[in-house]
Amino acid sequence: MTSVHWLTQHGPRIGVILFLAVAFSYAAKLVVRRVRLKLEGKPDRTQALAFQRVATIAQALSSVARILIWSIATLLLLGELDINIGPLLAGAGIAGVAIGFGAQWLVRDFLSGFFILLENQFGVGNMIEVRTESGVLTGTVESLSMRVTAVRAFDGTLYVIPNGNIEGIGNKSRGWGRAIVDISVARTEDLDRVRGLLDEVSEEIYNDPEMQSSLLSRPTVLGVEDVRANAAVFRVVADTRSSRRWDIERELRRRIQLRLEGEGVELPATLAGVGASQDGDS
Repeated sequence: MTSVHWLTQHGPRIGVILFLAVAFSYAAKLVVRRVRLKLEGKPDRTQALAFQRVATIAQALSSVARILIWSIATLLLLGELDINIGPLLAGAGIAGVAIGFGAQWLVRDFLSGFFILLENQFGVGNMIEVRTESGVLTGTVESLSMRVTAVRAFDGTLYVIPNGNIEGIGNKSRGWGRAIVDISVARTEDLDRVRGLLDEVSEEIYNDPEMQSSLLSRPTVLGVEDVRANAAVFRVVADTRSSRRWDIERELRRRIQLRLEGEGVELPATLAGVGASQDGDS
């Protein structure tokens, strides 16, 4: 009779708690699914990477939702079973504070990684410039997780950076890029003639079928950027696809050098020494 009375009194509430837990879990699953579909967007050539990013976000959201819903449901069920949850909550609170204090860096890494993925700040294959407390690092992203980002520098070194240590990000692989080429010629040269030659090279490379897919605009000769003791420095710029910026810079330098040499344009006598010094400083 006591058991029947207990079931009559507590059974419906236990059933309601379990029903609501299952219902909220299903609703959270639907919400996460809708968020996932919205984040995936339209298919493109980088869709595989987008799926990987969105899957990580969806998994994190689903895990948090399940833990939260079923933790509350468990506490409510323990209360219905006449188990004093006061000491349990107090112990869990103390343990939570201790764990949170000891794992605060880990929590910061995961939160930073979550927002990096959610906001799609960068992805695998992007060339980025990362600013941390120890300095600035430039390289290509090889892997990205909720906790760390692995960046391969130009010299081949793989850097593994905790996401919480990232203070700023410059993404060199998004949108468009700008090729910037500085050319030094002797100050005794006819600068108007040199500019005309640079304009001809710019037109030539813009009309090259192999270059057109990489260029977003015709290369522009801005003019004399700097005047030194024995040299005048011209600057040529071109808007490009972000991934082809450096290729366009190299091709511009090659063609300009060949044209200037072919036209007998004199280069500064100390140019080689200056270039070596700059490379060593960088």
